[in-house]
Amino acid sequence: MLKPSAYFEKITDIDFEFFNKHNIEGIILDVDNTILDLDKVPVEGIERWVNIMKKKQIKLCISSNSIDKEKLDSISQKLDIPYVAHSLKPFKVGLKKALNILELKPENVAEIGDQVFTDVWGANRMKMFSILVKPISSEKYFISELKRKIEKQVLKRYEIKY
Repeated sequence: MLKPSAYFEKITDIDFEFFNKHNIEGIILDVDNTILDLDKVPVEGIERWVNIMKKKQIKLCISSNSIDKEKLDSISQKLDIPYVAHSLKPFKVGLKKALNILELKPENVAEIGDQVFTDVWGANRMKMFSILVKPISSEKYFISELKRKIEKQVLKRYEIKY
């Protein structure tokens, strides 16, 4: 349940051909440390990447555990992508909402995120294609740093360097 279907350094490293090869028609995006760093700065090239996916008919939706409506509204508007806030990943409720927005079956959707215990586990529970990306920035809080250390131990079992 904790092993990602794929791993990339950053979201913009994933090209359309990868999604096409895996029959992915929709993508659910995490926000914090996936498309925005912890200072709310977008990852370089994300707008171009999103536009390419849209041109290739890939549907997109943001699903975030964040309750920061201002941040989510801002990135949603900037990228012109709908979002689900307070998703409660790895629970299914928020991911189900995102799937409803995409109007796709889970087996045709990938979730991209930076956390094993929320993004990967949530996607795997929903039978989606889980893609783990390296966090954009270092954690600022002790509990987050501790969680990252545990994630690294889990990923070692799958021979993924995080």
